[in-house]
Amino acid sequence: MSGFYRMSGRRFAAHEKSGSAGRDNNNPAVTRTGSEGQPERQEMRGSTVTGVALRTSVLMILLCGLAYPLVSTGVAQVLFPQQANGSMLQNAEGRVVGSELIGQSFANPAFFQGRVSSVDYNGAGSGSSNYAPSNPALIQRVKDSIAAWQKQNPDVPVSEVPVDLITNSGSGLDPHISPQAAQVQIPRISSLTGIAQDQLKALVETQTEGRSAGVFGEPRVNVLKLNLALEAQMKVAPAKR
Repeated sequence: MSGFYRMSGRRFAAHEKSGSAGRDNNNPAVTRTGSEGQPERQEMRGSTVTGVALRTSVLMILLCGLAYPLVSTGVAQVLFPQQANGSMLQNAEGRVVGSELIGQSFANPAFFQGRVSSVDYNGAGSGSSNYAPSNPALIQRVKDSIAAWQKQNPDVPVSEVPVDLITNSGSGLDPHISPQAAQVQIPRISSLTGIAQDQLKALVETQTEGRSAGVFGEPRVNVLKLNLALEAQMKVAPAKR
């Protein structure tokens, strides 16, 4: 019996060997597909991903870097040309004197003054010192602002001065003041320009802007617009700002 099993085992092993050899000989592509075809598929897949990435990059550059800026600029120039070009303002001679969005300093006391600026209205250095209320530097700065106000406006008590005229704005470039801040400057401007106070009050009221959409913000006066309107009404030669 043991001899029979040994013979059967040898025959089975020989049969398996010959069968596998036959399959390999009859189907040589089987071995090539398993060993050589795998790297080829990986290479094709890698080149496909690279091509998609490059095409997507070029498409997004054209859309976001060229088409979108051109379309948005064109629409803005057609629908909002004033705002798209910086909201620039011109004087009576047609000379650009500034933007209604950026505050500026008016050294001549015959003009309305804006808020105190920590950066002297330097557009490249927008910001404020953000001193704490207990900081001695902040207290001294407010005292200096009050002293400067009293020097230019001796007829107006400090108690009547709105806080926005003696405190700094957060950006240092605020183009607006409150209507009250414009009204308290009228006595000084009237004495320097010869324009009646009632006329100046009417001018301030004309230049006062209401709340945005009727609910947002507070009534305000654009200082540059107000001074341009004042310059047009001056009875004396407007001094250099």
